[in-house]
Amino acid sequence: MMHSHKRGRSPGSSLGSSTVAVHAGEARQKPGDAITDPIFCASTYTFTDTQTVIDYIEQDQPRQEYGRYGNPGERVVEQKLAALEGGEQALLYSSGMAAIVGLLMSKLSAGDEVVFFDECYHRSREFCSKHLARFGVVTHQVRTGDFAAMESAINVRTKMLVSESPTNPHLSVIDLECFGALGKKHGVDTLIDATLATPYNIKPLEYGVDFVLHSATKYLGGHNDLLAGVIIGTNEKMESVRNLRGVMGAINSPHNMYLLSRGLKTFELRMDRHNANGQAVAEFLEGHSRVEKVYYPGLPSHPQHAIAKQTMKGFGGLVTFLIKDADWRATADVVDAAKLARIAPSLGGVESLIEQPLVMSYYQCTAEERQRYGIPDNMIRMACGIENAADLIDDLQQALEAGQ
Repeated sequence: MMHSHKRGRSPGSSLGSSTVAVHAGEARQKPGDAITDPIFCASTYTFTDTQTVIDYIEQDQPRQEYGRYGNPGERVVEQKLAALEGGEQALLYSSGMAAIVGLLMSKLSAGDEVVFFDECYHRSREFCSKHLARFGVVTHQVRTGDFAAMESAINVRTKMLVSESPTNPHLSVIDLECFGALGKKHGVDTLIDATLATPYNIKPLEYGVDFVLHSATKYLGGHNDLLAGVIIGTNEKMESVRNLRGVMGAINSPHNMYLLSRGLKTFELRMDRHNANGQAVAEFLEGHSRVEKVYYPGLPSHPQHAIAKQTMKGFGGLVTFLIKDADWRATADVVDAAKLARIAPSLGGVESLIEQPLVMSYYQCTAEERQRYGIPDNMIRMACGIENAADLIDDLQQALEAGQ
């Protein structure tokens, strides 16, 4: 299935994605006649008289009442994100994890079941298998991309199918058409965490997926300076999710919403560079004698390269690779020798980051657990920023030589 929209254009819009990122959701004339939206540092919102309160309730007027239920700046960013994704409604949270927790808590009850592809973010799976399990929710995990196994795990109690695309750190790409169709066939809601792809590179809603999740901390904010999460879906399906967020209070701060809106202004420009840098770095690494394997959807060697080419505009800035014949210490030496990329978790910011998944995320796991998760000792994950590709490649070249 190919995209119906023109390259760089959002579904249902005649405007390009960069134009949408700059202007969507914003009033042409803003308070104070400023070109930027103000930051509303308000915990509560006032009414002129009692009748105004009654009108607000009875007419469901589009204004604010109390900070836990919304903020004028938040609504602007939500409308911008919904437009970028081609969805009806976006809902912002304090982090990506708060977003998936909020969605699952609103959709799952005791006795319900959820099915994950097993390369999903380990904290997302942990929330279900360890915490929702305490409330009687059953979690199944099946091999990523194995739709026969996923379908076999579905029964009358199944309420949600969950996957990432691409996955982290293995960068497996899901056939979104099959994923959406499987949910529709069995009447089960589907969720794609598209953080690594962003709305610029894939549009899961076009394939019949019900919900899209992003850790807006990453490419959407783009500057390693905020935490945020967002869920996008139809107005009907999002109503219960928004209502529960108002109860749970997993909201973001006014300043963070301003930073996210500001970051989105350069979204398409940044993604073009992230995509180009990821591709260039992946090609360099695949040709290097010290590299055993490179995980990157833009490479013909990638198992789902054909699906990626069909469904994605670009392949993002995250590149995972294995150092040939290296133990964990020799692999760490390569990481430590990098001079441009900083050692840190996360991805999607303007600065390049590098890490050894064994140390950064799986250090307290047993060797058997790491093997089950597909995290070998010689794995490195690099999140390419927006630096010049030649400089990133030169730095990796010297790091690989220094680490010998």
